[in-house]
Amino acid sequence: MIMLPIRRNEQTWLPDFFNDFFDNSWMEKAKATAPAINVLDTDTSYQVEVAAPGLTKDDFKISLDGDGNLCIDMEKKSDENNNNKKHGRYLRREFSYSKFQQVMMLPEDVDKDKIDAKVEHGVLLVNLPKIVKAPESASHKLIEIK
Repeated sequence: MIMLPIRRNEQTWLPDFFNDFFDNSWMEKAKATAPAINVLDTDTSYQVEVAAPGLTKDDFKISLDGDGNLCIDMEKKSDENNNNKKHGRYLRREFSYSKFQQVMMLPEDVDKDKIDAKVEHGVLLVNLPKIVKAPESASHKLIEIK
């Protein structure tokens, strides 16, 4: 059996257990962290995967800065009008707004004109195609004399 710390509250309109459960100042507050990022190197591209559960493409802005770095910005605001639709009030609310920015220096072989992105199944996928190099011609070349 797990024993939870009990804190007595002077409010009498709610049972003590209800007050103790929701007035949980004894709990450690959730720490905001950056989303998990994976980078995959394939023969033809680099693929960046950013964990984005519950987010849509409208929550992201992806750009290249003046130095050619990839900038991924995410901002999610809760709709304050939704509070009016609820039949109650929040006793504790910690997830109404989140913001994240990641700047990544790109390798020289990225074709910056062909970068694309999409959000799929809770993951932001950024595809960074590699520059396709023309195959080198044979080392022996006959030069025409005019």
